[in-house]
Amino acid sequence: MKKLTLTALGIVALAALPVSAADWSDTSFGYRYGTQFQEPANPDSMAKNIFNLTHVSGYSLGSNFFSVDMLTSSATDPSNNAQNNANFAKQGAHEVYVSYKHNLSLGKVFDTKIDFGPVRGMDFSFGFDYAAKNTTFAPAVYKLMAGPTFNFKVPGFLNVSALYYKEKNHNAFGGFRIPQGGTTDVVFKGTYQIAAAWGIPVALGPVNTSVKGFATFTGAKGKDGSAVETKLETLFRGFWMFDISPVLGCKKNTWQIGPGFEYWDNKFGDPTYSTAAAATASGTGGGVNPKTTCVMAALEIHF
Repeated sequence: MKKLTLTALGIVALAALPVSAADWSDTSFGYRYGTQFQEPANPDSMAKNIFNLTHVSGYSLGSNFFSVDMLTSSATDPSNNAQNNANFAKQGAHEVYVSYKHNLSLGKVFDTKIDFGPVRGMDFSFGFDYAAKNTTFAPAVYKLMAGPTFNFKVPGFLNVSALYYKEKNHNAFGGFRIPQGGTTDVVFKGTYQIAAAWGIPVALGPVNTSVKGFATFTGAKGKDGSAVETKLETLFRGFWMFDISPVLGCKKNTWQIGPGFEYWDNKFGDPTYSTAAAATASGTGGGVNPKTTCVMAALEIHF
């Protein structure tokens, strides 16, 4: 836990450094909460408190996106010191998830206008994700992505990327399946990821609202640490945010609040099975991995 906390604090400190070369920037602190999250190898749903720091900025040749989530689960998603040990009070796990993405504008690099059909620009995007969690499974995820991004002609923004995707992870249970080809540290096969992100303003009379979020479709990436064949992974996370800044006497879009929804199928690429019986009947070697369908409440403060 100490290592996890130091990692999170170091990332937050790095993100807080001034970006002197930026032409524009937006930084926000956020909070979201839901009670129906799911995790692999766990048939129980859990609540999560999620604190977020996001920084987006643009410069002469493109833009940067940085985000870090710090998540705390309820006791149905136990930390490793509470797993099957009567000497410790059962407590929820802690997790950190970091994303960085750089968009290099091809139009600006080559000094030409890229505009055709519904597309108003193209980028070359590259970035990484990192995640760690103090459960018995002890995941330590490293992801690299790179590929073209298409920017569409909509109010606000809608970006769709076709990315090469490469992942490495840790699976503390993999050692139990070494005879079947399992391993505690697994480097997955390279695959593809289709990623979309959007932020579209929707005016409701005098009230400013926006529909924002992202979706990813990540292809099968070979066998996981338990020697189970992975499948197409689908993740959607969307929000309908309402600008309450005028009520608080603040500048437009400073305070935003609204509902959200998360859908996650074949989480981490593992096949979705809601019960141990269904997993056993499949004959794949996979375990319980319920699909996530979770309504959330979200709050953001921009500055």
